Amino acid sequence: MEVTNKIPKGGEFIIKETDAQDVFTPADFSEEQNMMHQTALDFVEKEVQPLLERLDNQEEGLMRGLMEKAGQLGLFGVSIPEQYGGLDMDFPTSLRVTEGVGGGHSFPVAFAAHTGIAMLPILYFGNEEQKAKYLPGLTNGELMGAYCLTEPGSGSDALGAKTKAVLTEDGQHYVLNGQKMWITNGGFADVFVVFAKIDGERFTGFIVEKNTPGLSLGNEEHKMGIKGSSTRQVFLSDCKVPKENVLGEIGKGHLIAFNILNIGRIKLAAACLGASKMAASLSVKYANERVQFKLPISKFGAIQYKLAQQAVRIYAAESAIYRAGMDIFHKEQELLASGKSHSEALLGAAREFAVECAILKVEGSEVLDYVVDEGVQVYGGYGFSADYPMDRAYRDSRINRIFEGTNEINRMLAVDMILKKGLNGELDLMGPAQAVQNELMAIPDFGGEEETGLFAAEKKTIAKLKKAILMVAGTAVQKYMNSLAKEQEVLMNIADMAIKVYTAESTLLRVEKEAGTKGEEALATQIDIARVYLADTIDQVNKAGKDAIASMAEGDEQRLLAMGLKRFTKADLFNVKDARRRIAKTLIDANDFVY
Repeated sequence: MEVTNKIPKGGEFIIKETDAQDVFTPADFSEEQNMMHQTALDFVEKEVQPLLERLDNQEEGLMRGLMEKAGQLGLFGVSIPEQYGGLDMDFPTSLRVTEGVGGGHSFPVAFAAHTGIAMLPILYFGNEEQKAKYLPGLTNGELMGAYCLTEPGSGSDALGAKTKAVLTEDGQHYVLNGQKMWITNGGFADVFVVFAKIDGERFTGFIVEKNTPGLSLGNEEHKMGIKGSSTRQVFLSDCKVPKENVLGEIGKGHLIAFNILNIGRIKLAAACLGASKMAASLSVKYANERVQFKLPISKFGAIQYKLAQQAVRIYAAESAIYRAGMDIFHKEQELLASGKSHSEALLGAAREFAVECAILKVEGSEVLDYVVDEGVQVYGGYGFSADYPMDRAYRDSRINRIFEGTNEINRMLAVDMILKKGLNGELDLMGPAQAVQNELMAIPDFGGEEETGLFAAEKKTIAKLKKAILMVAGTAVQKYMNSLAKEQEVLMNIADMAIKVYTAESTLLRVEKEAGTKGEEALATQIDIARVYLADTIDQVNKAGKDAIASMAEGDEQRLLAMGLKRFTKADLFNVKDARRRIAKTLIDANDFVY
């Protein structure tokens, strides 16, 4: 496979090998970036954690008060230009801050809705007057924002919205009528980004202020988790909005909605990362404290497995999140250099890596679900008690697989976007896919020069796993052609293969790069983590591949594909038990989540 030393294309990881020196890792963060992360962590620990019960009880004004404090600290303004009161810092820093607030249960939900889907549409699509009017207050916490897209009849199908906007006879206002639901921050927002169809057809964004006549709110929703966040319906009844408050171009609201979601997906992954670390830390500490059979339960292999696997999955997700985050930043810089505006550059960069954003949304949310589920198990009966922290962590986690597009939608989107890039000529998928087909018909080559160095064998395995993806995806395209979109189970099989391979490769590249500066001995735990994750990935790719092949092929074709899959998922056995025990020992000895 070709090694790239330039900014990769989105989805290109499937067909190209990346050099470890070309990826960004958390070890590369600057002192300033780590300070911003620490500020966010300290805010959650000192300001949010002591108030969790009161927040969950929806104490009047409490969440808004916390949000105002966060704004005053500068946490809202990380990505906002200085002219609007922001810090004008880069995209990876905004991810780092989002990770920092991630352990705040309901707070990061309010935070992300405000700083992401509420502020960014105005920043990237608003005109200068709109930016000057709204962004300073949204940045310093004087104003709060909300985003109104979902309706009772349109969730994943956002463009199926029924809310209408009609221009008044004098041409000065649009009259909005409709209903929005699941609106985060709805109870205390001052500024609503609302989507409606002008004359029932042209999907368009509007900025609607809280006190606009005709705008009203439903009661707070009773939710399974994230109880401290305000979630209300928003009703628009002959709501007159000045024509100056049209956001972006008329009929181009989909550009706002979908481009902002790309950024929101990777940021959600970062928030899940922060929450995962918090839950894993609680698991380690409790395992050391809890004594059964005269021993701390951290002494038992079954518990060590859970602690280690939490660390493995968190480290892998972290590796992939910041790899993609820096790729987005580098693409943004490239677009800026080509003459694009700040807004066009970041949106274009996020659009380029929309595949990775979808992948990370799925991986990040499912890692958090795994971590809190095993956290409950480590706590045992106390994990089921609302008097202990895993109860809230478990319930709050579940929404993340629904937010920012369900994980099912994101799986199918990731595959669809990769295939479209191939059809559009943005990615050369046909050449590598054909090479894999040719290889299936050839006699396996067991020779070749033996490579040396850290992860030499593992890199070969990753290359073969990518061939497995190309084989299965290529077969699906040939088999179903234009009806592939209807084969959702097969699409999700392919997505699972791609998600795990991207994450496994990111982990190996991170460890290889850091070992190059710190030495392999200093990275012993991380090397174990990378190898355990890869061992799991091999099995998961094999399972997803087998399911897809069994769905698509019969007879000789099925046997040929199954033999190819076996060849591409073959690797030497690795003693994951001992590796997990070594990983767990690192955590247990530190009495905290560290690696």
